[in-house]
Amino acid sequence: MRETANQFCNAGWDVTVVTIAQESWERDSGVDLTLLDQVDPRVRIVELPLSREDLETDIRLYDEERALHPNRWVTRLRARQQKTFPEPNFGDWRAALEQAVVDIHAERPADLLVASCVPYVNLAAAWRLWEDAQVPYAVDFRDGWSIDVITGLEAFIKDSEMGRWEQKVLDKAVSLWVVNDPIADHYRARYPEFASRVEVVRNGYDADSSPGRAHNADPEAGLVFGYLGTVNFTPAHLETVLNAWHAAREREPLLANARFEVRGHIGNGAGREANKHSEMLKQAEADGVHFGGPAAKAEVSSIYARWDAMVLILIGGRYVTSGKVYEYMATGLPIVSAHVVEHDASNVLNGHPLWTGAVGIDEEKLAESFVKAAHMAVGTSEEAHNEAMAHAGRFTREKLMSVAVDDLVGRLAEHRNGRPVAVTVTRPTAAGPEDNLSSKSIVAGGPSS
Repeated sequence: MRETANQFCNAGWDVTVVTIAQESWERDSGVDLTLLDQVDPRVRIVELPLSREDLETDIRLYDEERALHPNRWVTRLRARQQKTFPEPNFGDWRAALEQAVVDIHAERPADLLVASCVPYVNLAAAWRLWEDAQVPYAVDFRDGWSIDVITGLEAFIKDSEMGRWEQKVLDKAVSLWVVNDPIADHYRARYPEFASRVEVVRNGYDADSSPGRAHNADPEAGLVFGYLGTVNFTPAHLETVLNAWHAAREREPLLANARFEVRGHIGNGAGREANKHSEMLKQAEADGVHFGGPAAKAEVSSIYARWDAMVLILIGGRYVTSGKVYEYMATGLPIVSAHVVEHDASNVLNGHPLWTGAVGIDEEKLAESFVKAAHMAVGTSEEAHNEAMAHAGRFTREKLMSVAVDDLVGRLAEHRNGRPVAVTVTRPTAAGPEDNLSSKSIVAGGPSS
C-alpha cells in the first residue's frame, strides 16, 4: 500500500490515504510506525475513528450482556454489522467510509478512487462516489472475495448478497488487481465480460529488506534458521514443522547446535501471544526454538543478515502466493518450504538455486529439507548467491508497482476517451492474510501539473 501511494506521487498525483486511527490498529494486531518512514511526504493521510468493538479488552467498558453472555453478544454484533453491508466485523463501517470519500471529493475533486480490500466494505465507498459523482474507480483485491484462497473453493454464489455486490462493483471498475494468476483466472472465468480488465499485480518485496550481500555461515557458532511473518497457520501445521526440526537436529551434526527463530505477530486482540501457538513454541525451546515477537520493518534487513536459512511456512495452496516469499528469496539464503506442493509460492520459487523444493507438509520430508538447507548454508558459492539474488530481483516492489500504476493510469485515460485526467486513489482497509499493511486506504487527487 505504501508503494502504491508513492508511485502515484511519483507519477504526479495528489494522493490522499484514508485509513483507521492508529489506536484502532494497536487494538487489532499492533502497529509498526517504521513503515511510515518511507511514505512520500506529499501523501495526505485521513484517519477515521473506526475500530472493531469485539477487540476491546477493557472489561470495564463491557455492558451487562457482553459480560454475562459474550457469545450471544458477539452473535448479535455480527448480525448488526451486516445490516448495511454483507461483511462481519466491518459492515457497519460503510456509512463512515462513504461519507469520508464524499467529503474528500467535495474538498479536492477526485478523478480516480482505488479501493483496496480487505475489508470489502471499502467497495461501498467506491460505489457511493461513482453513484454520486461518476468518479472512476479501480479495485485492489490482493486476494479475491468470491474465491476462498485457502480452500480454493467458491466463497459465495453470484446470486447472494455478496455476489451481487461483487458483480455490481466490478462491472463498472476500471481495473481489478489480484496477486497471482490462479486468482486472475477465477475472475476472468466468473466474469468473462470483465476479463480484459483483470490484472496480476504481485506483492513483491522492498529492496531495503534485503541484506544484499553473500552470507558466510558459521556452523561452529550454530546455524540459525528463521521464520519472519504472521503466524496464521494451524497449530497442527506448526507441530509438524517443529517435529521435523527436532528430527533434523537429531540426525544431522550441522544442526546439533542450531537455532530456529520465529518472529512475527501471533493472534490479535486479546489473543495476541496468548494461544496454542505460543505454548508450542515455548515448549520447543529445548530444541533451540525461540520466539522473538514482532519485528519492525526497519529491523528486517538486519534480522535476515543474522540468519543462515529461511523457513517458509504458508497456509493455502495454488491460490495463495504470500508476500513473504519474495522477501525470503531476496535474502540470498537457502529456503525450506513448509507448505503444500501445489502452492503458488512454488511457482515463484521454481528456479531459485537455494530452494530445497516443495515437499508438502510432511514431517519426514521436511526434516530432510532442513538437513539439505544446512548443507546449502555452509556450502553456498558466491555464484549461487548471485544467481539467487538475480532470481529475486525481478520482484522488487518498486518495479512491480510502477508498472501497475502506469497501466492503471493508461486504463483510466482509455476510460475517459482521451479526455485529460487527474487521479485519486482510495484504500481504507483492515489487516488481511497477505500482509499487515493491507489495511490502508488511499485516495489520490489530480496531478500537480
